[in-house]
Amino acid sequence: MKTLAIILAGGRGSRLDILSEKRVKPSVPFAGKYRIIDFTLSNCCNSGIYDVDILTQYLPLSLNEHIGSGKPWDMDRRDSHVTLLQPHSEWYNGTADAIRKNLHCLYESNADYVLILSGDHIYKMDYRKLINFHVEKNAEITIACKVVPLEEASRFGIMEADETQKVVRFVEKPKEPKSDLASMGIYVFNRLKLIELLENNDDIPDLDFGGHIIPQMIDTGKVYAYKFFDYWKDVGTYDSYLKANLELIETVDKIELDMYDPNWKIYTRSEDMPAVKIGSKAKIKQALLSNGAIIAGEVTRSVISPGVTIHPTAKVINSVILNDTEIRAGAVVENAIIDKHSVIKENAVIGAFDNIPNKDKPSLLSTGITVLGKRVVVGKGTVIGKNVRIFSNVDLEKKGITKVDSGETILKD
Repeated sequence: MKTLAIILAGGRGSRLDILSEKRVKPSVPFAGKYRIIDFTLSNCCNSGIYDVDILTQYLPLSLNEHIGSGKPWDMDRRDSHVTLLQPHSEWYNGTADAIRKNLHCLYESNADYVLILSGDHIYKMDYRKLINFHVEKNAEITIACKVVPLEEASRFGIMEADETQKVVRFVEKPKEPKSDLASMGIYVFNRLKLIELLENNDDIPDLDFGGHIIPQMIDTGKVYAYKFFDYWKDVGTYDSYLKANLELIETVDKIELDMYDPNWKIYTRSEDMPAVKIGSKAKIKQALLSNGAIIAGEVTRSVISPGVTIHPTAKVINSVILNDTEIRAGAVVENAIIDKHSVIKENAVIGAFDNIPNKDKPSLLSTGITVLGKRVVVGKGTVIGKNVRIFSNVDLEKKGITKVDSGETILKD
């Protein structure tokens, strides 16, 4: 069964705020050496699907550089391809509209089925099982559904299905859910049926699968729900991003996402860097340490990305530190997410003071996490509070800022 995978990777990820300031959400680093999109691409590779189109939109440069020819995922072969597609004259106005604006991919493909995926979720799934289910049911569209606790179902788009798993109703974030089947935004279509649906809805400019296509198909076609019980997470907020990263350092019996399964590897484009170096006075407890990191201080319950340096007497606690950041002697970083190439100088403190929600974006930061963008410089002895947002390329030392109260936001001039 020949399958074409189309990954929707154009979402801005606005709730990730500073982390998506310079990159699209699927390109945000995760779990040390990976990017979010690596999980979807690795699922394709491990499922034997090597024909992949990736639809980009916002800030595509970082994603383009990361994916390149698709070699880490074995997609640079003669009989396969990975193609990154950007909008031509008009931007995408909905999930289905994005594919409609690239209909030539469906016309030119000889695939029987089209697998539509999101590039910004963390999970492992064998898509072959999903496609086989689709074929066995003689379906026109199959929707992958995460089985969630009923008390949490009101947060999702919910599918109601009969005893054969045929979908009879779709409700977006129901107040009183009658089903535990939450749509994962993963769909299998018969290719010719998908072409027909996109062509027949040409009068809807913001064409969307959840808003338009699925409700139409429930009424007239064969729509089935495929149940998925394993780990699946949308890391679309600071809280979920930090939590999902730190979940990976739990004890073996508590880890829900196994990154060490030799039968289902997560592939990525890695930089050529030396092994992790641990100093004689380093103290490490529950951590992920990536290639090229140098640890001479203390690391507790944290994820350390490639090329990070933590100097003697520095402490990093409950944090995610992204590539090539430097934490100098005596500095303390707690409950923080720090983006690439930042410098935290001697005896600086991040995560101090009372827990006051961010004044500009309380819905984004209220639980005590502080976020620093790329290439931020925090001067010697500077003290930064909780729920602080500091945008990329801000040099607090040059600005003469030695204290940032909890809940503050500092923008680049």
